[in-house]
Amino acid sequence: QSQNSRSQHENRSTCMKQLRAKLYELELSKRSASAQAIEDSKSDIGWGNQIRSYVLDQSRIKDLRTGYETSNTQAVLDGGLDPFLQASLKQGVEV
Repeated sequence: QSQNSRSQHENRSTCMKQLRAKLYELELSKRSASAQAIEDSKSDIGWGNQIRSYVLDQSRIKDLRTGYETSNTQAVLDGGLDPFLQASLKQGVEV
């Protein structure tokens, strides 16, 4: 409530401005919290966070999350990722 003035119209106008300001601050706070939650849910993208390691000179490919390893590098490079997906599903790893 705001009763700084004797005029009801001025008091109403002042109250509406204060209410709008509070609602605006509340909305900004909600948006900020939502943006922060999204940012917190992101994983770090950096060295050492790779999913799969391709070592072609030793003819092997290893999925670091599941431990699945294959020596058929050409099949994987041609798109044969089914064994990796199956290993991931067996372990319950998010693909």
